[in-house]
Amino acid sequence: MPSIRFEAKPYKIGAWTVLKLPSEASLKLPSRGQVMVKGMINSLEFLDALEPDGKGGHWLNVNESMQKTAQVGVGEAVTLEIESTKDWPEPEIPKDVQTGIVNNPQTKHLWERVTPMARWEWLRWINSTANPETRKKRIEVSCSKLLNGLRRPCCFNRSMCCVPDVSKNGVLLEPVH
Repeated sequence: MPSIRFEAKPYKIGAWTVLKLPSEASLKLPSRGQVMVKGMINSLEFLDALEPDGKGGHWLNVNESMQKTAQVGVGEAVTLEIESTKDWPEPEIPKDVQTGIVNNPQTKHLWERVTPMARWEWLRWINSTANPETRKKRIEVSCSKLLNGLRRPCCFNRSMCCVPDVSKNGVLLEPVH
């Protein structure tokens, strides 16, 4: 896939700094769901997952390290050049998921047999709620589904925004002016 080059302005949603891709850039990606990309932001190389925005597009979490190293400021145009990759790194596993699934003697070997991309999908589904009881239930359901042979979570819209801190009803929040 050829690289996709564009400019965009990051904005704040609560404590998050997000960069929404222009629609013409998102349309060049292979999926409306989460996509792993490698590329450059203001000449800083990165590898990260683009999240769906719930409206057919994508967005990037511009973390503090990326902001500092690439000199990315909120509201200031940045240049990105990205391309999708099939090389998914291992995701960061939250402690409750480690305890409930990864280190669980019943599911440990099943978790290790799914691809890193599938592990990212399981985490997206588990993380897509702000309710602690729902999260706990999703970890239990994930164990059950893995034990029943499912390699990926089912029955959720993979093109919705799954980060409760920056979305409402599965759609990325827009900047407040």
